[in-house]
Amino acid sequence: MPQESQAPLGDPVKLERPVYRRLLVKLSGEMLMGEGHFGVDPAMMEGVALQVKEVHALGVETAVVVGGGNIIRGVNVSEAGFDRATGDYMGMLATIINSLALQNALEKNDVDTRVLSAIHVSELAEPFIRRRAIRHLEKKRVVIFAAGTGSPYFSTDTAAALRAMEIHAEAILKGTKVDGVYDSDPQVNADAERYDRLTYLQVLEKGLKVMDATAISLCMDHGLPIIVFSLRQKGNITNAVLGKKVGSIIGH
Repeated sequence: MPQESQAPLGDPVKLERPVYRRLLVKLSGEMLMGEGHFGVDPAMMEGVALQVKEVHALGVETAVVVGGGNIIRGVNVSEAGFDRATGDYMGMLATIINSLALQNALEKNDVDTRVLSAIHVSELAEPFIRRRAIRHLEKKRVVIFAAGTGSPYFSTDTAAALRAMEIHAEAILKGTKVDGVYDSDPQVNADAERYDRLTYLQVLEKGLKVMDATAISLCMDHGLPIIVFSLRQKGNITNAVLGKKVGSIIGH
């Protein structure tokens, strides 16, 4: 009777395991434009959805906050003469549009997704309820938080920090156009210096525009690490989740 074939002897295969069980991914609305100047680029949205799917497939409970800058920014609208609160509410509606687009892209790739909105749009999304959000995550659904905090004068960065703490996320991953935090804009200054690691206080003291001061302060008070990386590089979200060196890390 022939013997069963055996695998060659040697070192056992080392399986890569996520270092986070639950995280929040913050995506800027501007990233969704791709190479365009307005709106959503379908190819970019598909790429983002595939990266989120890859992380979700590792068993990581994943939440997402999307900005609205590819459609409208409350600050810019107020500078044009609108009331600031009105401009911010317009920006919240833009984040709902982006959230629905991302949900569509994820579900086309067979990822069960829920959009939870901080303002009531019951025909489009579920209302944000913290316990409901956590339950969706426990059921291995991707959760997208839309409409910021639901209040004007707060950015989607602050919303990301707030939601991350509410769901007990272990880290915030912020996807941007550049591969980390620099001392100046690398797209303008070719000699800009990139930081591998920063403390929250260094970000605040240096006035680095990675996230607004309120978001950084919230993360500092609760010891929530922030990883800033380029979303343009395929696989960066997965690499960050696996603990590989990606972008810049902000912590204590």
